[in-house]
Amino acid sequence: MIKNNKFYLKNFSNIVFFGQPNPKIIQINKKYKLKSTVITSLDQSKFLKKNKIDYQIFNSIDQKCINFLKKNFNIKNTLFFGFSPRYIFKQKTINLFENNFVNVHNTRLPLDCGGGGSSWSIMREDRICNLSIFLMTGEIDGGPIIKNELSLYPKHCLVPIEIESHIEKIFLKFYETFIQELLKGEKFDLKEQTKYLSRYNPRLNTEISGFIDWNLDSYDLINFINAFDMPYKGASTYLNNGDFGKLYIRKVQLHGGDTPNHPHMTGIVSRHDINWITVCTKSKHMLLIEEITNEKGKNIINLIKPGDRFFTPIDKLDRAKSKRIYYNSLGLKKN
Repeated sequence: MIKNNKFYLKNFSNIVFFGQPNPKIIQINKKYKLKSTVITSLDQSKFLKKNKIDYQIFNSIDQKCINFLKKNFNIKNTLFFGFSPRYIFKQKTINLFENNFVNVHNTRLPLDCGGGGSSWSIMREDRICNLSIFLMTGEIDGGPIIKNELSLYPKHCLVPIEIESHIEKIFLKFYETFIQELLKGEKFDLKEQTKYLSRYNPRLNTEISGFIDWNLDSYDLINFINAFDMPYKGASTYLNNGDFGKLYIRKVQLHGGDTPNHPHMTGIVSRHDINWITVCTKSKHMLLIEEITNEKGKNIINLIKPGDRFFTPIDKLDRAKSKRIYYNSLGLKKN
């Protein structure tokens, strides 16, 4: 609830999550004798089922879902928490939660609203991590900040799985501290976001958004490839006449020890060493690539020869930039 521009809760014992909460979050709630209920979509339920988390499936926050919440919870004494939900929350619906609905974001608001957080951060070389809990409003990621915490990513965090693992580690402590403070009756000052600094980052999809533009300079090129590395399938491209079909690249490093290149050389395999290949860029660097998989997931790096060339057709690059990615309760929205 809100009073005098401060957020707090009294005598709460229930937390309702929307989306896909981390299993360890549920364990933290149990530690403080808080009951957890998860409202999720059919698509996100796969993760919850795999991690043995009980959930209720609703395809939207419709009247049926609202009736379920009103029947089972005292709204004033319940914390509602968004964890990457696939739902659209309209202001009229948000008002029903009586200012007890918060959301979480792991990049700097309002500079990085939207989705695809770790991948966009890697592309832009943003090394600052910011955990935020903010009040849910009808504006996407635009509500006032309740609590936030800044830190730097460790130097070894270069691909999404490393960044997301670091975020998970520090978020668990951040979340537990927030719960402790609420249970002690602490009141949080609401801090309005500076709207003129806001930027919205659209969602990404590896299969659609991850095509490599080999005309990027070497730094932008490796950042783009790293942005679709583990846990994702990899940034994609083709080789020569496309005989191997769509290929996915991961485990890449920049190498400055060979001679400079000409822009026309970009994508050419210059050398095949024991477990990696060396590929030209338009800049002075080479790419050292250790993993190239086909659509069946087989690493075909041993089949690639010096003189081969990676390329991505213009129509694939145009589609990657022109297609807006949307997810709904069923997963990737087809449009």
